[in-house]
Amino acid sequence: MRVSVIGCGYLGAVHAASMAKLGHTVVGVDVDAAKVALLAAGTAPFYEPGLPELLSEVGGEGRLTFATDMAAAAGATVHFLCVGTPQVHGEFRADLTYVEDAFAAVLPHLQPGDLVVGKSTVPVGTAETLAARLEGTGATLVWNPEFLREGFAVQDTLHPDRLVYGLPTDEDGVPTADGDRARKILDEVYAAPLADDTPLVVTDYATAQLVKVAANSFLATKISFINAMAELCEATGADVTRLADAIGYDDRIGRRFLNAGLGFGGGCLPKDIRAFMARAGELGVDQALSFLREVDAINMRRRVRMVDLAREVCDGSIVGRRVAVLGAAFKPDSDDIRDSPALSVAAQMQLQGAHVVVTDPQAIDNARKAWAGLAFADSVEGAVAGADVVLLATEWPEYRSLDPHALAPLVSRPAILDGRNVLDPRAWRAAGWTYRALGRP
Repeated sequence: MRVSVIGCGYLGAVHAASMAKLGHTVVGVDVDAAKVALLAAGTAPFYEPGLPELLSEVGGEGRLTFATDMAAAAGATVHFLCVGTPQVHGEFRADLTYVEDAFAAVLPHLQPGDLVVGKSTVPVGTAETLAARLEGTGATLVWNPEFLREGFAVQDTLHPDRLVYGLPTDEDGVPTADGDRARKILDEVYAAPLADDTPLVVTDYATAQLVKVAANSFLATKISFINAMAELCEATGADVTRLADAIGYDDRIGRRFLNAGLGFGGGCLPKDIRAFMARAGELGVDQALSFLREVDAINMRRRVRMVDLAREVCDGSIVGRRVAVLGAAFKPDSDDIRDSPALSVAAQMQLQGAHVVVTDPQAIDNARKAWAGLAFADSVEGAVAGADVVLLATEWPEYRSLDPHALAPLVSRPAILDGRNVLDPRAWRAAGWTYRALGRP
């Protein structure tokens, strides 16, 4: 099937390459000429494991091309909208400018029978508004939310844990004739995952739009819950990691995402829960999501607490102290620094008088461009040289496996802050280090 993917950022580039891998003929369209040139050359414009190899494979087979002109999308049966929905500056609500611009640009190129498939994370009600603009074109809108994890995006697209189709429905929630036809087309698009028994949820527009933000809000709540427990553990001398292990054995709770530390960041969870709250307010049901304000607040408090912890191990002041921050990306296996807890803490320490040096195996170039006031090093050794305190802020495998004995001669004083609770306290203390972590004695 001929497919277009509109917007070739993180979501769109991965989706385009994956659709080509599934056997479709794909054109990716983006207004950023530099990004298009990189993708056309088989080069990923960001770090994502497996994507460069996939781009090379499908590009070499001629199934994937990229363009800046929306006219290249003409003739495709399915048009995926994969543009970003960032947070409006100074507000909680989502900025739908890119969605609206992309929709307006593809509209003149639609033919009767085409599908426009929204994958961007949008406030509930957006799909209904866009669908109304398709009346008279013979095209149909479907909402098909994405559930990608950075670092696993290729796997998550080719082998999703579920697929959701938001179709046009009647007043009883039953898909209309257009909805039935749209489902059949999407079933063909996703024939390979469906053949692997991927669960499929067929529903209405509103439910499909809510799925992604509801899922992200639940995950954010779970992370902030264990970080709230970390605050209590710090006040009582309890160990939040052991606590998480114990409650995680309950099948109703589960251990995943019960990892206390610096909290969540990135381009999805923070802005999605805030946009969810904003939309609930517009709908007059803001009290239903009022708990998300505390989820957000808990998450941000952990960053402040980490600065306090650094001050404690530096005898009450970080002024003039050299701090090594291991990690700039918001999570490992990514070069994404959007709302990075690591860089947020680094900047706070710098503002409070510390000399901060940051390193990261993949995100260092992005961090240098965005945070010119910080100092950077290309290696762990360069970052920790002469450090008064070392902060593990992003749990890259190479940081988790650091040898405390080998690192000790490089620092000014052996003090480690485990911002992700992934190190062995006994091993570090046995090597002569002062070890501190959020929620642990």
